[in-house]
Amino acid sequence: MKYRSIPSDLFISNRYRLAREIPKDAFAVFHSSEIPWRCADGSTRFIQNSDLFYLTGADQEETILVVCPGHLDPKMREILFIRETSELLKIWEGDKLSKDQATEISGIKNVQWTDEFDHYLRILARENSIIYLNANECPSPAEPLHLSRDARFRRRCQELYQNHQYRRLGPVMHRLRQEKSQIEIDQLQTACDITAKGFRRVLEFVKPGVMEYEIEAELIHEFIRHGSRGFAYEPIIASGKNSCVLHYLSNDQKCRGGDLLLLDVAAEYANYNADLTRTIPVSGKFTTRQRAVYEAVLRIFRLCIEELIVPGKDMREVYAKEVARATEEELISLGLLDPEVVAKERKENTLPEEQRGYRKYFMHGVSHSLGIDVHDVTSIEKVFVENMCVTVEPGIYLPEEGFGVRLENDVIVRSGGNLDLMAHIPIEPDEIEALMA
Repeated sequence: MKYRSIPSDLFISNRYRLAREIPKDAFAVFHSSEIPWRCADGSTRFIQNSDLFYLTGADQEETILVVCPGHLDPKMREILFIRETSELLKIWEGDKLSKDQATEISGIKNVQWTDEFDHYLRILARENSIIYLNANECPSPAEPLHLSRDARFRRRCQELYQNHQYRRLGPVMHRLRQEKSQIEIDQLQTACDITAKGFRRVLEFVKPGVMEYEIEAELIHEFIRHGSRGFAYEPIIASGKNSCVLHYLSNDQKCRGGDLLLLDVAAEYANYNADLTRTIPVSGKFTTRQRAVYEAVLRIFRLCIEELIVPGKDMREVYAKEVARATEEELISLGLLDPEVVAKERKENTLPEEQRGYRKYFMHGVSHSLGIDVHDVTSIEKVFVENMCVTVEPGIYLPEEGFGVRLENDVIVRSGGNLDLMAHIPIEPDEIEALMA
């Protein structure tokens, strides 16, 4: 693996927290992701199931975790199943985890081959009345065509053991994962540090005439040479009017003098992800109008980090009320909203939030949780909690003027003041211009 080993203390602690949520007459089952097949006999890169990695650190396919905290036999309280290797497999794919290596990584003493899982499942199902099953409960646009190993196991398990009670692991795991330990924060900080190196490289590289994909190449070079597997998500490298397309992914246009370049790019490290957005002038200098919009977004950005995002506050209230009001004030100052219309909307308070005037220029959320997933899980309460990692990403988009501005950092939510993991990455317009000079 490219990244430094993560201390097994992290995974031991995570399983301990999970075990406290599971009754004595119950057990929980987690399956790994599969190697995604692309076409014919070609596959894409394996990325581990986030919950399984969070609990074990085992970064390998065909892995299963069983947690049964109430079992009388201590050896049965945690069992990790891993794929058994062979001489043929070693030739084609190289080494797989040994049982000793799996124990060292995860801290789990009872490691078995995956072929033994059905045997242990029968034992645990006979001795317990409740089974906790895992699923991806994050909203998605459509049901996946290919069922995951967790999904196939759910169907099979419920057919085999119809008289058992079944409970969802999703709400439990979402609550546990949203609060980051110091070890996790360290991984996130490394991902942010690698991202910073890529951004500084780009500041020296960008000039009129370069192609967006050339900038993408500079970034991936810097990320991989510092131990990242690559981009945390598909990179957005959007110049000129492309900066107003929120999920622009083509990255195939020429950067032109006088335009802005919006970069929504970040590195992954040890399965943890950074998420950065910067907007820079292709020519190295902002125009008066570009700087005015940039500084408006920067003020909203600072307000979120320094005042609005605090433990205990409802995320929806922050987004729909406080950030909305601050954005309206900035848009009025920029001559984009009529103050009388804004005052009327506020007084009547009848318009749905997505139909308010400011949404024409700022149409997305200002924050999401971050961690093993780029859009990481949060508890159903949607409240900021201590040591949660969130992005802060306000923006203003002016397609009629040919540019948009978005700025984004990753912060750890703290009652004594938020910790900005990207505070060292240039963001002030004067600093951006100086570094590009």
